[in-house]
Amino acid sequence: MKLTVVSAGLSTPSSTRLLADRLAEAARDDLADQGHTVSIEVVELRSLAGDVADHFVTGFASPRLAAAIEAVTGADGLIAVTPVFTASYSGLFKSFFDVIAPDALTGQPVLVAATGGTARHSLVLEHALRPLFAYLRAAVAPTAVYAASEDWGSGGDEHTDGLPARVRRAGGELAALMAARPPRAEPADDVTALERQLADLRFD
Repeated sequence: MKLTVVSAGLSTPSSTRLLADRLAEAARDDLADQGHTVSIEVVELRSLAGDVADHFVTGFASPRLAAAIEAVTGADGLIAVTPVFTASYSGLFKSFFDVIAPDALTGQPVLVAATGGTARHSLVLEHALRPLFAYLRAAVAPTAVYAASEDWGSGGDEHTDGLPARVRRAGGELAALMAARPPRAEPADDVTALERQLADLRFD
């Protein structure tokens, strides 16, 4: 199986990338327990900012951007993580998914997550990220993960699960969606398809 991780973090190191890596590890471990082998590819949007902007102007994807789009649309599962800017996903995050065809993620299992400086922005998962991927007709995992600054290293309390528990639960849900998804159909070979059409013709 192929799992692609999209991280919109802008710094190095980045809490956004750290959260993305932990989610990917949780999903991979759960799939491994089910007997699946998983390859993980990470798409760092920070390095593609210029390519995304050029695409809007020219209408053409650079080789690097085309490879990133293929990594996302060709995956068996997707983890998408963004920092919060002005109470929503970052502009770079939204712009990247704007250049992907609207039907390219149909049925794809997706886990959404976000990072921010305060827990007050946690609803960004429900009012911004989940609607975005619902519009793209993806299969979004029930648990979305938000990590505020105070969540790192927190074990939670009697009322709220800590970040590690939420990461494990979300990773397990994504793994279940990936394992239950029917295998992708191989694209038909154009020559073979043409030969079949000719064979079906009846000449009187």
